[in-house]
Amino acid sequence: MKTETGRCSAVSRDCSASLAGSPPPQVPDRDDERWMGRALEEAAAAGKLGEVPVGAVIVRAGEMLAAGHNLTHTLGDPTAHAEAVAIRRAAQASGHWRLLGCTLYVTLEPCAMCAGAIVLARIPRLVFGAYDPKAGMCGSLADLVRDPRLNHRVQLSTGILGEECGHVLREFFRARRELSGAR
Repeated sequence: MKTETGRCSAVSRDCSASLAGSPPPQVPDRDDERWMGRALEEAAAAGKLGEVPVGAVIVRAGEMLAAGHNLTHTLGDPTAHAEAVAIRRAAQASGHWRLLGCTLYVTLEPCAMCAGAIVLARIPRLVFGAYDPKAGMCGSLADLVRDPRLNHRVQLSTGILGEECGHVLREFFRARRELSGAR
């Protein structure tokens, strides 16, 4: 887990100072690596479909409530990000749109849409692996999940299996560049 003094991006090996005013880092739950490992399995499933390999798992009371991975190309749906897929499945499984008592594990820092969905679903805790310096809205470009102007704020833990999560994404995009002949 990265501390408040540094973070690593998913697509590069560069680390940079964290946002000013960020709260101290959260101590990871003892099961965080286990569940992030499960999210990495979801990311691998996305990669096998040719999707950007991002995976998500929602856990409540030590049990997996739902899982999902990117399906945007497969479904032709720009909202079918791993987090959104998992949130929809968790709401269906629980019978309620409020996902109280849940933790969302995702391999990549959520974008604006997914960060908004996390807030709207009232998910109390978010754990992500790799930062996304180009689209991340949970610390990189902005911090929607902890914005005091919103009606819900999320406890955030970052960098859990961050190197592994970033590696999966870097390898996916490296392979894509090689296939397209780009460098």
